[in-house]
Amino acid sequence: MVMPGQTWLGSALSFVGMWLAMMVAMMLPSSLPMLLLYRRAAAFRGQTHLGWMTIVLAAGYFFVWLLFGVIAYVAGAVVARAAMASDTVCRLVPLAAGGGLVVAGVFQLTPWKSACLRHCRDPLSVVSRHLQGGWRGTLGFGVQHGAFCAACCWALMLIQLVLGVMNLAVMVIVGVVIALEKLIPRGELVARAAGIASILGGITLAVGSVVGRP
Repeated sequence: MVMPGQTWLGSALSFVGMWLAMMVAMMLPSSLPMLLLYRRAAAFRGQTHLGWMTIVLAAGYFFVWLLFGVIAYVAGAVVARAAMASDTVCRLVPLAAGGGLVVAGVFQLTPWKSACLRHCRDPLSVVSRHLQGGWRGTLGFGVQHGAFCAACCWALMLIQLVLGVMNLAVMVIVGVVIALEKLIPRGELVARAAGIASILGGITLAVGSVVGRP
């Protein structure tokens, strides 16, 4: 929402800036193995400017999450404005939030989630195809890996958006789940457990919004 004395552009830039900082804090632990793997592989092939190329790779990766934040801001602004303009929409927001949690939880249990998670857990074959092409190839790899990561984690980000995008406790829990999914040997079990918890939470929220409605 736009605060008093603030423009839409100022509000958007403020949100996107906070979102990017949050994504770096949340996603860097799980993306660091990929960055280090790329750096080692590039060093093995005798490439130079390893520090700069690693920064370019990270920039491409987090650029995707920056775009994700822009989409989240636009969607949130539309919902907030509609809720302020219509009492009916305002009353439906908790129900829609519960539905969002259910959708996110269901995705966590799908083969699409598993396929994207496999890519994120084992990027070695992709790294080997992007060691040539200079900084453009490195940037392209960062964007590609970021896109896979966003496809893998969008449901968890939706959970965070529903429960409170700037809620520190939610941010820590979602960040830990993402790290466990990608880094521990049976990360897919963490993904499924998170999905089941999200479905149950969404149903509870949706039912509560209906039962508690006057």
